[in-house]
Amino acid sequence: MSHYRRAQTAGGCYFFTVVSYHRKTILCDDIFRNALRIAIEKTRQQYPFKIDAWVLMPDHLHCVWTLPKGDANFSVRWGKIKRYVSIACRDHYTYNGQLSISKKKHRESTVWQRRFWEHQIRDQEDFHRHIDYIHYNPVKHGLCEAPIQWPYSTFQRYVREGKYPWDWALRDSAVEGLQCGE
Repeated sequence: MSHYRRAQTAGGCYFFTVVSYHRKTILCDDIFRNALRIAIEKTRQQYPFKIDAWVLMPDHLHCVWTLPKGDANFSVRWGKIKRYVSIACRDHYTYNGQLSISKKKHRESTVWQRRFWEHQIRDQEDFHRHIDYIHYNPVKHGLCEAPIQWPYSTFQRYVREGKYPWDWALRDSAVEGLQCGE
């Protein structure tokens, strides 16, 4: 059995990548997005965290969270979010023929890959790089020509708050004035 070492800095800021099972392109579907939004709201009531940035892609998502002081348990948060979404979406995204013995043993659905990838944000430069990566991801994957065109990210919020110009990435602007957990 694999044992993964995860960062455990209480109150830390983290970048995550979470992927759909077999990279199915379901994450931007209305049913899925609504279930995800509700799952995040429910999870944040019990286990608060701040979403610094987010992008939802058809088969994966990236985000940056800041956890509360004294709390480093992002794994329980992801576990709850994934479980709530899996239950809410089971009638739409269950593929029984694709359930492996391992997935059955762990009582997992066919919505998510089992694990997620995390990276602890080290400093402000690292934070800015990851926020830029998140917001540019739809362009990188050919889903739009500019971040402002992608509806499933926090880019529009950053533009409203004056942290990005609306035409960012069209002229290689850098994110200015951002702080982790801000």
